[in-house]
Order: sequence, then C-alpha cells, then structure tokens
Amino acid sequence: MTAMTDPTFYRSPAEAAAAPPEQLAYVVAFDRTGQRSDALAVIDVDPDSAGYGSVVGWADVPTRGDELHHFGWNACSSALMHEGHDMDGLQRRYLLLPGIRSSNIHVYDTQPDPTTPQLVKTIDADELAAKAGYSRPHTLHCGPDGIFLSCLGAANGSEGPGGIALLDHTTFEVLRAWETDRGPQYLAYDAWWHLQQNTLITSEWGTPSMIEDGVSPELLLSNKYGHSLHFWDLAAGRHVQKIDFGAEHQMVLELRPSHDPEATWGFVGIVVSTADLSASVWRWYRDGERWAAEKVITIPAEPGDADLLPPAVQPFGAVPPLVTDISLSVDDRMLYVSCYGTGELKQFDVTDPANPRETGSVRLGGIVGREPHPAAPGERLAGGPQMVETSRDGKRVYVTNSLYGAWDDQFYPHGVGAWLAKMDADPTGGLTVDPRFFPHENDFRGLRVHQVRLQGGDASSDSYCYR
Repeated sequence: MTAMTDPTFYRSPAEAAAAPPEQLAYVVAFDRTGQRSDALAVIDVDPDSAGYGSVVGWADVPTRGDELHHFGWNACSSALMHEGHDMDGLQRRYLLLPGIRSSNIHVYDTQPDPTTPQLVKTIDADELAAKAGYSRPHTLHCGPDGIFLSCLGAANGSEGPGGIALLDHTTFEVLRAWETDRGPQYLAYDAWWHLQQNTLITSEWGTPSMIEDGVSPELLLSNKYGHSLHFWDLAAGRHVQKIDFGAEHQMVLELRPSHDPEATWGFVGIVVSTADLSASVWRWYRDGERWAAEKVITIPAEPGDADLLPPAVQPFGAVPPLVTDISLSVDDRMLYVSCYGTGELKQFDVTDPANPRETGSVRLGGIVGREPHPAAPGERLAGGPQMVETSRDGKRVYVTNSLYGAWDDQFYPHGVGAWLAKMDADPTGGLTVDPRFFPHENDFRGLRVHQVRLQGGDASSDSYCYR
C-alpha cells in the first residue's frame, strides 16, 4: 500500500471485511418544520470508548428546509479501477449531503478531525437544474466519469422525468445529465451498478409531487407509483431493458447488487402490494442476453386493531410491513430487511440468493407494537427500523427510524421521534439489539434521523474491482 492510496480503498470484498472496524458513524438529521437547520451528526461507535453510543460531533448545514436524506462519500473502492480519478492523494474524505426537498447539496470535509466535519461547498438547486435538468437529489455513488447522483424530479422540482446528474469527482461541480437515451424511463429513485458488466440499474418511487405531502391513497390504489427496474449501458448512458414487476407491486426502492465484481445478480425491495398489503424482495439476475427478476421473499401484512391504526391504514384493518430499505452484507451472505410499518428488522441467509432463508429478527417500534429498546424498556418507540446499514465485517447492523418527513407523519401521526439502534449480528445467523447503544430523542436536538454512513465504508457505500 503506497502513501498515495487511501487504505480504505479495498481491492476486494474480503479485504474490506478484514479491515479495522469503524469507530465513528455519520448520521444526517433533519428538522421537519424547516425552521431550523438540518445537521450532520457524528456518533462514537467504538465499544471500548467511554463515549460509546453518544453524539461526539455536530455540524449544522447553512440553509433551512433541506430535509437531508441519503448521502455518501466522494470516493470509494471503485476508484482503484475506473477512469476519471486522479489517484494521487485521492481519499475517502468528503461527504456529500443532498437535500431531498431543497435540491441543495452540501459538501463536508471530514479531515483533519473526523468528529468535526467542515463545510467546504454548497451546490445550490439552480446549478443542479441548469446544468443537469434535475431536482430532488437522492442517492449518490462515485463511479466512472464522475459522481452519479440520482434525482427524483426534473428541473421544475415537481414532475419528472427523474434521472441521474453527473458531478465532477474533484470540484463537485454539476457536469450534465448522465443519460443519452432514457427510453421509457420516467420515474426515478435509486441507482447502482455491475461495473464490470457495464450495467447500471435504476429503480422507481414517484415524482416529487407524488411523494411531497405523503403517500396518496388515490395514487397508490390506482397503482401509479413506480413498479419497474431499468437496466442501462453504463458507458453510453443508454437505456437497455425495463422489467415491470406488475402494477400492484408499488414503490421499487433500494438496489443492493452483489459485491462480487463478477456477479450479475442483486436484490431490490418493494414497499407494498396493493393486492394484499404485503411487501417483497426480488432478485434480479442475468438470463442469457437479457435481465430477469423473481420474487424471493414475501412479508405479509399483520392484523391490527382498527382503533390503534393511523388513518392512512385504518380502512384496511391491517399493518403493512412497508419494506423501505434492505442491506446486503459485504460477503453477500446476509440480507437485512427493514419493516418500517411493523417495526421489525429481518435477517436472511442468502448464500443461495434464489432461496433466502430467515435466520433472525428483532422488533423495535412499529405502528401497533411500539416495541421499546432494551436500554429504555419503559419507553414505547415510534417509527420502526427504516434505513439499515451493515458494517464491512457483517457483525454490526445500524438502523434509524425516519422514512420521509411527510410519510412519518402519516404512519406515526402522534410523532415519530428520533433514534438510532445497533444490532449485533452472528455471521452464521442471529440478531440481537445492543443494550449499550441507543442515541435518541434529545441526543439529536429535536431533529429526525435518516441515513447512516460508517467511517471507512460500509455495505452500501462501495463497489469492488477485484475478487
């Protein structure tokens, strides 16, 4: 390893798993009212530290009304192979924080002190709209030719098509829209890839107007939210194939491709079926010259007392699981599935990805269950496991409890609160809540918390170039 190569750029998944564990986690927090600044919080996750489980750093963003949501690093392990990076001095150093409501993007430097991130740049919504024709930025990954940033909306901030903006690796300036031929794609959400197969995949949620004020019962029951995957030629930005899961499978969200650079499969979660309120996980895979997909996990709705249900689901008399995030361990052995509605995090053994086998489960929060954390057994939790992140070695799983501000308010109308929990995972199967780790409520200064990023990378931050 030379002095010019960041040691957190790992050649292979196995090298990433064997590297030293994270000591810090970064969490974005947002003010639902838009009256206060959102923030980047830094959490001590070193179990041998006196500050374990506490907030040890805090940086307010300079604007209001952003709703920080997903975020990511300027560079990751994929930099070892793809073009576009000046490797001399390149580091996993900057965190890019998009505001899903404002369309601003804030860039923070995590050096020299990783507990004190410093703002170095804000890319405003006008630049994103003018140069790429997009708004409402969501997911980002560093990749060939630049940083890929998926966006839910077109330049007007309300309707589609959504797509991908390309940002400069070094200056973070918006370069252009990535697509050259979008084919039938209109709705957008997540984006990730199989780098060595020259394939990018995108999923579908809805346009900004479809999600802004919460889930629309009319749109949902008429199956208007996204229900397809799109496969693209990565180098050309050209649409290649669409897979429609069926209109009843509403909101095709998080993409988790295999970490094996030679693999051609991955998982995607679907929030809800309008046929029976179930949620599901599907596997995509290469079938000859085409891509195919199959449902491999179904999670049914649970009965619920109508008097305990919020208006959004009361007419159905049941609690939908609402699979809003999934996480695939770096070794591709375990898949974690968050059920925001029922308050459950499920663990599946996916060593045979076509036949997942459930091996563990914990419950926290939930629309009806309101299961407490063992650190505060008398405190009924609102929200449920939502964003889920897995450590590189697969031994720790972190979850936060906010989905999206307006949607939180619908499913948890009495307040969703704010909490971050950590589960200890047995790599052979089994999941337990860590009773020592529970930053929550006032620890986050009245803000809600969404995505987690781990120091040195995590299961959803990196693509690997070598086996």
